[in-house]
Amino acid sequence: MKPADTGSFLTLHYRLAGPDGADVVNTFGARPATLSLGQGQLAPAVEALLFGLTAGRHEIFELAPGAAFGERNPTLVQRVARTALRQGGADSAGFEVGDVVQFARPDGEPGFAGVVRECDDDSLLFDFNHPLAGQRVTFEVQVIEVL
Repeated sequence: MKPADTGSFLTLHYRLAGPDGADVVNTFGARPATLSLGQGQLAPAVEALLFGLTAGRHEIFELAPGAAFGERNPTLVQRVARTALRQGGADSAGFEVGDVVQFARPDGEPGFAGVVRECDDDSLLFDFNHPLAGQRVTFEVQVIEVL
């Protein structure tokens, strides 16, 4: 059997769970995912676990806090003025704590997302860290095919 390597196309089921065991992503029981290994379609530490696996393998990996999505970075928690949001085309009036807001790059392409942590009359506090940054993560995978 051919082992997964850079450039391999993989068809697989996978589950990514946070420290509380709740699923963040789960394709088991649904349509399997297909990805090209080495193209950055998964977090680098998660993708690295797929190298060398062959069709039929079913593995569960426990990643230490911060290993999958990095450590939390306090500089990625930033206050943004409502006037700046309006100038950027966002209607901040409807934003609530817990909302995920997508910010475009200046060229209009999708850029990054932030979670609203606080709201006041003048500004919103956004957390731009990955939701699983600094946390233990479980990655379960069942490789169906390696091409």
